[in-house]
Amino acid sequence: MSLASTTCKLMMATTAMALAASASARAKDFDIGSIHISQPWARATPKGASSGAAYMTITNNGTTPDRVSCVSSDASEQCVIHSMTTENGVMKMRPVAGGLEIKPGQTVTLQPSGLHMMLEHLKHPLTAGGTVSAKLKFENAGTIDVQYPIAAIGTAAPGVTQGGGTMMDSHSGNSMQMNSRPGDTMQMNKP
Repeated sequence: MSLASTTCKLMMATTAMALAASASARAKDFDIGSIHISQPWARATPKGASSGAAYMTITNNGTTPDRVSCVSSDASEQCVIHSMTTENGVMKMRPVAGGLEIKPGQTVTLQPSGLHMMLEHLKHPLTAGGTVSAKLKFENAGTIDVQYPIAAIGTAAPGVTQGGGTMMDSHSGNSMQMNSRPGDTMQMNKP
């Protein structure tokens, strides 16, 4: 590997880390009723991607359970909270029917390769350094608009080492394609 190639890769990695740090630094917390939303962020998408993902941590500081669902997003035609599991080396994604429950005193983290908010049928690519807005509806707490700073492709979740959990192949630019009608399951062979 040449010195120029190594230097270029180092500069790209440094830029990605700086963008991630910048996105995390700009992330604002949101409160509605007894619900606290922290570390909202989304990951940039490659050109031509039809879907993207957003993440956050939700804490229920109340005494009763609540359920959250995504109502709309400015970047996509539809947004849905999904679960993701791996069974026999195959990733399976499903919409969370009826909204994601957050029990009293519970903190739920939406992150790559786990629970996440899928932004489907993107109207435009998610670009690092920008933001995406989504309207979340809680059964008890109400409705709130949340802004998600967009981090670079391949950026790790806050608190996770670089390269941890990705739903997009940042080297080839390929992204997952899916349908999210209730009951659909998306399967992807895990490398």
